Amino acid sequence: MLATRRTIRKQVYAGLIAVSWTLAAFGSVPCHAEDTDVAALLADAGLAYDRWSEPFDLASYEASLRHAIDVWEEALPLIATDDVATRVEVLNRLSQAYFELATGYLDDSSSKEATFEAGKDAALAALELDPAFAETRERDGFRAALRAATDAASIFWYGNNLGQWLDFHRFTAFFGGVRDVQASFERAIELDETYEGGGPHRALGAFLAQAYFLVGRSRADAVAHFERSIELDPNYLENRVNYAAYYARPVGDDALFDTLIATVLEAAEDPDVVAAHPFYNELAINRARSLTRP
Repeated sequence: MLATRRTIRKQVYAGLIAVSWTLAAFGSVPCHAEDTDVAALLADAGLAYDRWSEPFDLASYEASLRHAIDVWEEALPLIATDDVATRVEVLNRLSQAYFELATGYLDDSSSKEATFEAGKDAALAALELDPAFAETRERDGFRAALRAATDAASIFWYGNNLGQWLDFHRFTAFFGGVRDVQASFERAIELDETYEGGGPHRALGAFLAQAYFLVGRSRADAVAHFERSIELDPNYLENRVNYAAYYARPVGDDALFDTLIATVLEAAEDPDVVAAHPFYNELAINRARSLTRP
């Protein structure tokens, strides 16, 4: 079972602290803690998280996703502090997995809030291992540090989890939080616009379509980002569903809305397209069906 918000936060950050104490006491950090092999744990989590090797079923995948989270949480404190690449990879995996658990499976608001917060904190812990982020934050502040980050995955999942978490913290959103989301997605585009099926453009498009008035932009500014995400990966069906839900429907462009939704429902009949991004495509198809106009 997913830990509580406080436990998750402790687990994410305790690894950085606990291993540093071991390093100070013994001068090195072993690859094993008691009989636990970190490599075996990471392999176990990877197998649980895998969506491509076997036919994918959205409902049954929840248990696998939860298992992957549990194992990554177990492995994190055991990874040597000087193995920064592995620590960042595990933190990014946790951030993405928390986001997916909350998005795909959680219904009650308190669990969703706690899980998005855990995802935000895991991505932030990864960012804090980035020298460019840490140095810029010390010198120029947090938002400048977001714009200086160098890892596309860390900044992308930070922005995604933060954006969802802010739905439960509107005061924080209004007084700067949305600007941090914007900075995260814009930096992710600079680093790797192709990440996660055009994800940085998809995310910024959804952000601008919904929060344009909070950042002094036009809702129409979202269009170029949605179009670019589709161009980068037409088989990532969430690109089209977000375009339909967050832009076409609110502005009353019925022709665009119908075209986008029809394209997704047509793609749902092609198993190769669905299998390209099984988790997100299944969610997108379900959303498209629920959005279909009478």
